[in-house]
Amino acid sequence: MSELTEPNSAISSWSGFVYQGKVALYHSLKLIIENEIDFELQLDSTDDFAIYKNGTLISAHQVKAKVGSTRGSYSKALIKSAEIDDYRKAGTNRYFHVSVKIDDTSDYKSGNGETVKFYEYNGKKYCGLDEIEKITKNLIRTIFNDAKGFPPSERLTDQNYSLVSESISSKAIEIHKINQIDRVSENRAAFENRIHVSKLLVAILSDGLQSDVEYFAIELRKNLFDHLEKTLDDLLPEMNDQQFLRAKDLFTYLHNLNSEDLQRFCQVMKPSESFSKIQHEDIGRYSDLIQNFCIAPILQRLPHYIDSELNFYLPTALTLLSDRECRACVDRIKEEVKSNRRLQPLLFEYQNLIAFSALNSFCVETKITENDGSDPKYEVESQDSKITRKLSINIITKLDAEGKLNA
Repeated sequence: MSELTEPNSAISSWSGFVYQGKVALYHSLKLIIENEIDFELQLDSTDDFAIYKNGTLISAHQVKAKVGSTRGSYSKALIKSAEIDDYRKAGTNRYFHVSVKIDDTSDYKSGNGETVKFYEYNGKKYCGLDEIEKITKNLIRTIFNDAKGFPPSERLTDQNYSLVSESISSKAIEIHKINQIDRVSENRAAFENRIHVSKLLVAILSDGLQSDVEYFAIELRKNLFDHLEKTLDDLLPEMNDQQFLRAKDLFTYLHNLNSEDLQRFCQVMKPSESFSKIQHEDIGRYSDLIQNFCIAPILQRLPHYIDSELNFYLPTALTLLSDRECRACVDRIKEEVKSNRRLQPLLFEYQNLIAFSALNSFCVETKITENDGSDPKYEVESQDSKITRKLSINIITKLDAEGKLNA
């Protein structure tokens, strides 16, 4: 008996990945609430996503975001959704998801006898990108409350949403890796690597991270993903290949950071402040700087650049639009390096900080005592002698940094 032909994969389509991952999560949580706790979620193979149980296809889902407001805009996609093949056999449950309201959402009935139903979200047959997170979090609260006997706090809901969202996007990254590094075909990689519902439940029912820093790191990763997803979704038609690849590479890089390195990443994004909650505008500035810089960053440990004299440069979200803000930045960095032991070793290693926006380049001269042992990754073998050293930190405009790196 010949092997089944693997269905086409859409894993390489970034714009499709953004919305369909969120919709796939929402549908999976709906199944859990309906007491379906033994299924697998498959991304970008049988259809945009599909649900399997005991190796059998339960439902196939096609997802379209921002295509148009008339049914005619979706004609080809509806025809494709109704196709019968080796996996989507006659009688398969088929669903069509749209992000905008359209003029006709009645069932599509194909000439082959198959029916495609427009998926319903709380009484309406569409769900916008700006709505999907809210209604998904409501499902997380319900599942958590049913399992634990009490509702999660808002913070815990946000955290668990971030964790379970990561499990979806991480699988897509894993499929890329299997395809690109292990040389397994893209379609086969997507078809065989599914997410069991048990993995989703672990994230949904988490009791909380142990520290604020851990929580903020997870939240930052989620917010960065949201920003990159939205940027790519909104700007994809206008972006050049270079900008697209850098945004996509940054997205992949963040997936591979462990908790400790993610916290360092958070700190260097805004080195003039103690690591805590990162503002959305800082995330936007940081990613914009990387996408529009003259060269691509080196994505090892922390995103950075190296000039011909082997000096290291860190991109940051620093925005200094007046002399007063520049002076205040000097004072804040001096204060931070006295007490922020996570920041100290980073500034010794990467002494050039590229500002997202600054009036001019300037230097921060200060002194710190090294080797206090508070950050084990940077601890030396002997802590017997502590050395006070001069530290010069250069805050550099984007234009000046590009000049040095192009020299």
